[in-house]
Amino acid sequence: MAITQAIANSFKKELLEGEHNFKSSGGDVFKLALYTSAATLNSATTSYTTGSEVSSTGSYVATGGTLVNAGTSITAGVARCDFANLSFTSVTLTARGALIYNTSATVTNAAVAVLNFTTDKTATSGTFTIQFPAPTSTAAILRISG
Repeated sequence: MAITQAIANSFKKELLEGEHNFKSSGGDVFKLALYTSAATLNSATTSYTTGSEVSSTGSYVATGGTLVNAGTSITAGVARCDFANLSFTSVTLTARGALIYNTSATVTNAAVAVLNFTTDKTATSGTFTIQFPAPTSTAAILRISG
């Protein structure tokens, strides 16, 4: 089992087909689900899966949490998307990675990106926060350049 950080291949194709809308107002609903080290997630992942998802605890429930889309921007030929940090409170969990997916796409729960935390991250009766990188042309979580 392995989690490999990647943009989902299916997402790349679906972008060209107009399946995903990242507008901060009126756009699609994106979620983030947490996974244990037993998960197999990579660029071939096409949709949200319950296999090896972290168990519900505190404010974390199956299917994960809804992301707040901070919108899109473009600078120096690099388009990017940003999400607000996401916190799960009063949790006891261990996660190795996460899946960002689109609940609004016509492709049911379409995978967008796999995040690999490299090592297990744990919270015990506390807060587990996903902190997204700055939305710059070299660091944004989702960016397209040509």
